[in-house]
Amino acid sequence: MIMKLIITAVFPPEPIVSANLSSDIANELSKNSEQVKVVSPKPSRPFGHKFKKAENKNSSFEHQIVNSYVCPKSKLIGRLRESISFGMACKKVISENSKSLSVIYMNTWPLFAQYFVVKTAKKNKIPIVFHVQDIYPESLIKKLPPFLSHLVYWSLVGLDKYNLKNAQKIIAISPNMKNYLSVNRGLELHKIEVIRNWQNDQNFLAYDDSNKTDSPLFTFMYVGSISTSAGVDHIIESFKGIKNKTKIRLVIAGSGSDRAKCMRLAQGESSIEFWEAPYELIPEIQSKADVLLLSLKKGIGLTASPSKFTAYLFSKKPVIASMDAESDTAHSINEANCGFVVLPENVSELTSKMQEVSNIDKSVLQNMGLQGYQYALKNLSKKQNLDRITELICSFKLEHQT
Repeated sequence: MIMKLIITAVFPPEPIVSANLSSDIANELSKNSEQVKVVSPKPSRPFGHKFKKAENKNSSFEHQIVNSYVCPKSKLIGRLRESISFGMACKKVISENSKSLSVIYMNTWPLFAQYFVVKTAKKNKIPIVFHVQDIYPESLIKKLPPFLSHLVYWSLVGLDKYNLKNAQKIIAISPNMKNYLSVNRGLELHKIEVIRNWQNDQNFLAYDDSNKTDSPLFTFMYVGSISTSAGVDHIIESFKGIKNKTKIRLVIAGSGSDRAKCMRLAQGESSIEFWEAPYELIPEIQSKADVLLLSLKKGIGLTASPSKFTAYLFSKKPVIASMDAESDTAHSINEANCGFVVLPENVSELTSKMQEVSNIDKSVLQNMGLQGYQYALKNLSKKQNLDRITELICSFKLEHQT
């Protein structure tokens, strides 16, 4: 029987945007009487999250969890081993099912897991739809000392070019990413489709906040993975710089590899709170914010778009973003008039903006949040973007058999 294979680095019950993207794609494809198989590693993200046993009794697709090595902590060697291990496990699955596979949708760990999948698919003449969430090795070298970054870049960029050039279609999550890949990887523009990551807008539409109890404190809030690239430490340092915090608070909701570090950074600050953020409670948690916060280190926003931004907009809250002004997210905020953009990694500027915004009339902020919500419905909805991805995957037929 003809089968579509989804290879994904994360999958529910992991409360990660990419996990839910892959789940939505699998469910949508299987509605059309398609045989769909999902391959993923053991749940491990974000670091510190406690997983309940997944229930998938009514699933219309097959889900195979391979016994590959996982490394939820942000450790370079561990993540390298994880990528290789999962890639080799996927190689085996592809080889065992090669005669029946019409297409592979891939949203997996860079760069080695991608390489094993692409190489095995090429050998068996199976088309690949490659979903790029972040650009490597660029994202990696931003975390390395300068003397290492140049060496690592030139050691790995050739591998990324191989992976991308041997995919039949590439999905970029933003226009900036598409242009960057075309210029820096030598790809033809027609090979790259821009399809935005989505949140399930129905979860936000269904949430009833009529019984919500508002805090008397003006609430700044960050919701999402607490990782190095997210710049949560920058948010905390900036908030600490506000002199009078008697009527405001900062809530950090989520888990991740940098949570303990950020909690240490916030020690002694009674106006900073850390909350858990189960995926199913995100609409309720974000409803308690007055303003939602984004932070990306300098340069990262030029090729990456934080998926939490979409969830922020569906919560009808204004956003303060500390990131590159040329980033797609910054352009969206300005286009929708739903928030404020400040320079990345500039503590004094973010501190000043938070102080300023905390004094703005709440009706003005609520109107900004509503404008962001309307923008998200028009551009970032699940239905619009899910339909585009599934149509792209279904455009490939079983043509590699002789």
